[in-house]
Amino acid sequence: MKEFKNKTILITGGTGSFGKRFAINLLQKASPKKVIIFSRDELKQTEMQNNLIKYKSKLRFFIGDVRDYNRIVLASKNVDYLVHSAALKHINSGEYNPFEVIKTNVIGTQNVIDAINLNKIPKAIFLSTDKAVSPINLYGATKLAAEKLFIASNNYSVSSKFSVVKYGNVFNSRGSVFPIFLYQKKNERLSLTHQEMTRFNITLDEGVNLVLFSFKDMRGGETYIPKMRSMKIIDLVKIFNPKKGFKEIGIRPGEKLHEELISKSDTSQKIVFKKYFVVLPSTSAKSDVKKYLRNSQNEKGKILKDSFSYNSLNAGNFLTRSELKKMISKL
Repeated sequence: MKEFKNKTILITGGTGSFGKRFAINLLQKASPKKVIIFSRDELKQTEMQNNLIKYKSKLRFFIGDVRDYNRIVLASKNVDYLVHSAALKHINSGEYNPFEVIKTNVIGTQNVIDAINLNKIPKAIFLSTDKAVSPINLYGATKLAAEKLFIASNNYSVSSKFSVVKYGNVFNSRGSVFPIFLYQKKNERLSLTHQEMTRFNITLDEGVNLVLFSFKDMRGGETYIPKMRSMKIIDLVKIFNPKKGFKEIGIRPGEKLHEELISKSDTSQKIVFKKYFVVLPSTSAKSDVKKYLRNSQNEKGKILKDSFSYNSLNAGNFLTRSELKKMISKL
């Protein structure tokens, strides 16, 4: 991670699961000049300060909201790299409070983009979600809009490059099913939305490593999507083996049966590498694909068909129950 040595990195939403792990990776392995944590929660910032006390000389904490343009401009002065992970993410809450989600996820992203351009930050990455692919809820729709804003910024930015990293739920994160099952097991019965449901599996460290790689590799405008193994939710239920079994409650509003990261209807140019996919902007000409065919490690990619899709069902390579048990035992 030589590119981060003596550099300043800002993380919006820096007290979240991703932000904390990303900051720790930089502090332990990259010798940065400074890591700036930008978030709204003073309690989480205090806890993070206490947990990372030995890095206090390199850590800076800004209490602020991405809705506040002047605050994000101030926080991002003299920054070399910016990761935008701040967002309102709860699907049900978003449906009930739509204006608030739009203010943070869309207008907030616009504020971040304007601050990046004003302060001439060389590289910025937006952290997105599978919910932004063919969205069926407001949260997903706002993340899709934010993606479009980020990618389109390359069209007029002189000094900055913008790219996106997108993946699904992180195993054992607050948004995943694992902690829910863990809590429900106390009552000896689990709630299952659908027996055929599948989900991608990615660890927090894998997500962090992809963002680190993307900063090194990006030319501006790409969306990076990791190759992941899938799991069947019913297998997870059977591993927990609740005494009273499980109750099938049906798919919740705004939820999909299978996670989707590349839609069949998306005709953008797509390239596959050994460990990840790159989706080029929808406005890219066919000739543009050539400059993306070799990555920073000199690996040659392969152009995929327009009809290619990538979801947790057709990706194949499902985790076995024994593999899932090992993952659970490590937590």
